[in-house]
Amino acid sequence: MSDIQIRTEGQAGRITLTRPKALNALTWDMCLATEQALDAWAVDEGVKLIILDATGDRAFCAGGDIAEMYRTGKAGDLDYGRSFWRDEYRMNAKLAEYPKPIVSFLHGFVMGGGVGIGGHCSHRIVGETTQVSMPECGIGFVPDVGGTYTLARAPGRLGEYLGITAARMGPGDAIHAGFADRFHPEAVWPALKQALIDSGDVAALGEAPQAPDSPLAATQAEIDALFGGETLRDVLNTLRASDSDLARDALKRLSRNSPLSMAVTLEMIHRLRTPGLDIRKALAMEYRVSHRIMDQGDFLEGIRAAIIDKDKSPNWRHALDSVPLVDVSKMLMPLGKDKLDFRERTMQIGFIGLGNMGAPMAANLAKAGHAVKGFDVAGTTAEGVTSVATAQEAAQGADVVITMLPNGAILKAVATEILPVMDKGAIHLDCSTVDVAAARAAADMAAEHGVEALDAPVSGGVGGAAGGTLTFMVGGSDAAFARALPLFEVMGQKAVHCGASGNGQAAKICNNMILGVTMIATCEAFALADKLGLSREAMYDVVSTSSGQSWSMTTYCPAPGVGPQSPSDNDYKPGFAADLMLKDLRLSQQAASEVDADTPLGQAAMDLYRRFVEEEDGAGRDFSAMLPRFETRGRS
Repeated sequence: MSDIQIRTEGQAGRITLTRPKALNALTWDMCLATEQALDAWAVDEGVKLIILDATGDRAFCAGGDIAEMYRTGKAGDLDYGRSFWRDEYRMNAKLAEYPKPIVSFLHGFVMGGGVGIGGHCSHRIVGETTQVSMPECGIGFVPDVGGTYTLARAPGRLGEYLGITAARMGPGDAIHAGFADRFHPEAVWPALKQALIDSGDVAALGEAPQAPDSPLAATQAEIDALFGGETLRDVLNTLRASDSDLARDALKRLSRNSPLSMAVTLEMIHRLRTPGLDIRKALAMEYRVSHRIMDQGDFLEGIRAAIIDKDKSPNWRHALDSVPLVDVSKMLMPLGKDKLDFRERTMQIGFIGLGNMGAPMAANLAKAGHAVKGFDVAGTTAEGVTSVATAQEAAQGADVVITMLPNGAILKAVATEILPVMDKGAIHLDCSTVDVAAARAAADMAAEHGVEALDAPVSGGVGGAAGGTLTFMVGGSDAAFARALPLFEVMGQKAVHCGASGNGQAAKICNNMILGVTMIATCEAFALADKLGLSREAMYDVVSTSSGQSWSMTTYCPAPGVGPQSPSDNDYKPGFAADLMLKDLRLSQQAASEVDADTPLGQAAMDLYRRFVEEEDGAGRDFSAMLPRFETRGRS
């Protein structure tokens, strides 16, 4: 039997851990297989939900398989563990953010990695035998796999208590602390699973019975008082000053664990306890420690004492009361280029349209380690990209095909050509700026071929494409957006999921309609100020901090020598050409006509840019060159 069983039954995708003799400890291959299944089921309309469980009576999952990390780490290979953790943490994030319900059945021991794979799901079920814990400090590590996310959100100071004592939680405690959602007697679990398989609806779980009492809830106030200190030494002093049974038990537990690991754990929980916390922030901070733990922490010594020599006598780096704050800070310093970026393993990417925008976007993907095949009708190439002879060749075998094309008609023609050769479940990611109807038509065509579609027009210009700082406005399914997010993070600084197919284009044209109108108004105001004798500097100083301020004024000022550097300071050589603004305004008015929307200012802006580009001197100039146009004109 393999270590993991993955299959579909009825309307459910099923993942079962099958290493009962090893307490279902997670291996690297098990993490990768789980992630691959999640990716496939996210786009499988026949799979309505996921069921996650394990064989054996003793454990759902008692952690990660750390013996190989010890072997490779002692041999000086730090990258094995780092790569394992990067892949595992990415899987943890996918489980937490998954677009379909995931129901985990958590029996027996649920420790460390078991919390990572089963404890971030949408529906977490515990039973009579459940024992949840985060025991990492006992082996010289810290709570990871997103454990700090749950610890930081636990009531009061339970996070600190559970994180550094490794205390076990029964079913009532797990629900109270936020590690589980529902209690069901384990005798009914087979019937619950079958109901989920048959219905594909989590409503089949019905009402949950009353959970067992929570001893942690009963001692919450005392835990809050004992574990409210800022540092490990503060907590130790408070515990020593108390003569309660809870304090004595906690001190005994802390005396066995790595002092550095406990000090770092407390600091992590405190830093993460903010209103904006999400799973990725927690995982990214955990990875700062994971990346350093073998050579700067107690991890290898902790594993030696616990599972290699089994002498239970680790030689920790620090005494219990002697962990310098600087050592804690060093473990949590940002990693720079080594930071956790949740990037997928190397993707096969086809890129069609290697023009001024497409070429640098494709080059950035290649620099990030992805295998990119590129095609352009003009024969242009991009650094690091393998050139191919046809669009179909670029699309064959690709996980994602990116298109950057001039208009909707060409988009539909290219889609007709590439979709038949794309793998089912692949993604067609169109970054062109086209009409909404064309984007939705391309998405419908993709669906007919079993391909996911995203319309993701960009903002940021050629500079943003080269620098990897574009903003993407994305339409399409939640699952496809999640799968493409690592690519957006390579090519840009922000990606906003705007809803269903076509909504990315809708957001782009609405945004640029506002931009066109406000740029015209800004240029008109500067021209009027000139004729009223108001200096441009004074005009800028007032408007940039008053109710009339806008991006067109404060970031992309059309007046040379005023405000931040912009195309106006370079004789209006285009950053964003007036021709492209005209294209976007035409798209906005086409859309307005199709849905019967009244957009008089958008129409006026389109008419003015049409005259500027087609009848005057605006072609090939920046769209802010409206200012010199207004400077020389009167009202007639």
